[in-house]
Amino acid sequence: MTEGPSYLRVLLTFARNSLVRDMTFRTNFILQSVTSLAWALMNVGFYLIVFDLDKNMHIGQHTGWGKWEFFVFLATTWFINSLVQTFFMPNAEEFSELIRTGNLDFALLKPIDTQFLISFQKMDWSSLANFVAAVVLLAISLTHLLNDRPDFVISPVTVFLYPLYILVGSAIMYSVMICLASTSIWLGRNQTLYNFWFYITNFSRYPMEIYARGWGMPLWGLFTFVIPVLLVVNVPARLLAQPLDPRAWWEWPLAGMAILSAILSLLLSRGVFLLALRSYRSASS
Repeated sequence: MTEGPSYLRVLLTFARNSLVRDMTFRTNFILQSVTSLAWALMNVGFYLIVFDLDKNMHIGQHTGWGKWEFFVFLATTWFINSLVQTFFMPNAEEFSELIRTGNLDFALLKPIDTQFLISFQKMDWSSLANFVAAVVLLAISLTHLLNDRPDFVISPVTVFLYPLYILVGSAIMYSVMICLASTSIWLGRNQTLYNFWFYITNFSRYPMEIYARGWGMPLWGLFTFVIPVLLVVNVPARLLAQPLDPRAWWEWPLAGMAILSAILSLLLSRGVFLLALRSYRSASS
């Protein structure tokens, strides 16, 4: 009886090979990293201008998302997006090319789970530049909140839950991405991945309270309960930026819903991927 592959070892091999490939073209790696950092700095600059226009401004009326609270939210967005763009986006983009060229046949023949292989084979390490920028922005924002708000306390529970919910949010985003990539099997060449991904991440970039009123209610319902992207950033950012005691009654159920949504999203994406593979016709058929 042959022993199955060590998935951790395979994952580390993928990571090492991707890093070696990136370091082979160091100038390109540096330029991509600088470009990502420049985009991050321009985002911060834009919001600094907006908040400087009104010192008491909040993102959404009576939401509690002031200047530094929102920068915690923004840093959380960068954490999740950088993880998704580093580990999943390069592979999702290439999936349609594997189908078009017939190289998906070779992936199916390998003695390892096809979805795992498709999801992690390539990694874009330059995208982690935004992760570093997020660490800096988060540290600055928390320092200001600790100095400006007497009620602001970072508890050990929050320190544990925040990175956990970063992973939960990344899992939800991965699920959306693998579902989009799987449609390439039916569509042949899915050129809408980036466009749809941009629309989805745009909705997740702002606190969910701004949608929960007026004509925004349908969007709030859709992106909270159907495609739960509003939970991706809102839950971890709220845990860290607004650790008030007592919390609103709905916040802990929302946190539980985020975990449930991640589990259901992963199961759904797995089902969509396997269903798509059943429709695949190999290049040799």
